[in-house]
Order: sequence, then C-alpha cells, then structure tokens
Amino acid sequence: MKYFPFVRLLPAETQFGFIRMRVIAFAVSLLMVLGSVGAFFVFGLNLGIDFRGGTTIALSTAPETADLGQIRSALSDLNLGDVQVQEFGSSSDVLVRVAMIDIETAEQITGAPVEDFEAAQQAARRAVQAALTESLESVEYLSVEVVGPQVSSELVAAGTTAVIVALILMLLYIWLRFEWQYSVGAVVALIHDVILTIGFFAVTQLEFNLPTIAAILTIVGYSMNDTVVVYDRIREMFRKYKTRPTPDVLDEAINATLSRTILTSGTTLVAIVSMAVIGGPALEVFALALIWGVVIGTYSSIFVAAPLLTLTGVKRESGEEGGALAV
Repeated sequence: MKYFPFVRLLPAETQFGFIRMRVIAFAVSLLMVLGSVGAFFVFGLNLGIDFRGGTTIALSTAPETADLGQIRSALSDLNLGDVQVQEFGSSSDVLVRVAMIDIETAEQITGAPVEDFEAAQQAARRAVQAALTESLESVEYLSVEVVGPQVSSELVAAGTTAVIVALILMLLYIWLRFEWQYSVGAVVALIHDVILTIGFFAVTQLEFNLPTIAAILTIVGYSMNDTVVVYDRIREMFRKYKTRPTPDVLDEAINATLSRTILTSGTTLVAIVSMAVIGGPALEVFALALIWGVVIGTYSSIFVAAPLLTLTGVKRESGEEGGALAV
C-alpha cells in the first residue's frame, strides 16, 4: 500500500451503517427471491441438451472458415425443431446442438418405423451428419454425443443433489466452527444466492446446462468464503467489545473487511468479464453466471448473512473460540 496508494479503494476505516439498512436490504432480498421464484414458474428454465436430451456434434471445416448461415440453412430443411449452431475455438470449429426429437418426427425423417427415443436421436444424428457432409466442401467430425431422456433425467437429479449436498455441508462446517446462529445466517445467504441465480437464468432465458450447475457450485463456494471472512471478523470484534451493542459490532466488522471484499470481488470480476468477452459462446453463459454470482454473493455477505445475526441471537461467548478461517 505504501508504494501503490491507488490500490486502497476506501479509507482505512469506513463507517457505513450497513446494519441500519437491514430492513430495506431484507425487503429488497425478499422481493428478488419472490421475483426469481415467480420467473421460474412463469418462464421456466431454458434447459440445455444435457437436461432435455438430444445430440451435440462438434465439427471442423478447416482450412475453410465455417459459414454458420450455410450450416443453419442445410439443417433447417430437416425440420428437427430446436437446432443451435455456434462457433467455438477457431473460426473453422462449429458446435451443432439438436434438441431431443420425438419418434414421430424421426419416422418422418427416415421414412421408416423407429423403435424408441434412443433410436430417434440416432436417426436425428445421422440426418444431421448427412446434411452437413452434403452441404459443406470439407467437414471433419470432432465429436458426436447423444444424450437420451433417461440420461438427461439422471443429470437433472445429480445436479440438484450436488447443490443440496453443498448447502448441507456448508451448514455443518459453519455450525462446527462457529455456532448454529452463524450457520443459519450463512445458509440462508447461500440459498438466497442460489435462488437469485436460478431466477437470473429464468428471466434471461440463457441456456441452463451442466456448466451452469458448476457455476452455481462455484458461486456457493465464493459466497461462503466472503461470509466466513465477515463472520470471523465479527467473532474477533465480539471478543474485543464485550458490552458494545450487537448492531454496532456487526457494522464495525463489515467495515473492517469492506476494502478486502471490494478488492477481491473486483479482481475476480476483471478475470470473469475477460472470460465472457474473449472466451466466445462456449464460455459466455458460464462467465455471465459467475459475474451475477460474484455480485450477488458479495451483496448477501454484507446485507443478508451479517444482519441475520441480529435476529438469531448470537452469543458473545462464541467469540472466545476458534481462529481465523479464511483470508
């Protein structure tokens, strides 16, 4: 800091009254949560092929640059329904996604009876490859993945389980290292972040797929780290000020970690925004989810997790135990 004074974004000791704004913050969070739940039931999620089932084909037209318009035109004649075509990697690499089709559509394409959904997806895959081979001068198929309805339903269950298990383990961790009042605040903040992230996808209709689940788990970890830093400072402040009112102690702890929080979130956002801008379509949705998650996670650590301690009746004696959990 001595040689780089511009790094310090805030004065050494800020005195913002975060806890005084807790009623407004709780109201805003409640409205956002209700809005997210409403958007989920009204708009639903734009589930990707991972969760709906379908076919993903990665191909290369090297040395020629891929003509996405020509590829879309060739596939539109097949009447396969939802078909997505996008570049990934170099300008000659293309990713084609075909949503799961029903048996009737597959029979119209093949002109022959189709036994089941798995056979229908294989028929769609063959039709897409035949159309692309005929339309493009040079094409090399890098990978072909077919996800059936049973596999997609298993992925939905596995993704949901991963998020729930992560929340439970976070609750147990905070409970063991602090006390149950802290764990309630931390898990409520995490659930708040997860619901708002799902609401973000419902409103924007960005594709919700397995990388999105990875983004949500990353958000959970990032938000928990921020919350633990604030909680650890709160515990230190309780040890230092044994008779000071709880809201004042919480305010001082949040202000003491505020510069660190802003610097950490800011540098993280720089990296993620770069990923969103430069990474292309393959990373765009993942990066956008992380950007939203970092912003919401930082907000919830300050305006949800810490103020909730005024409602759970945290004990001052808890400040006598344990050490630092995060830096």
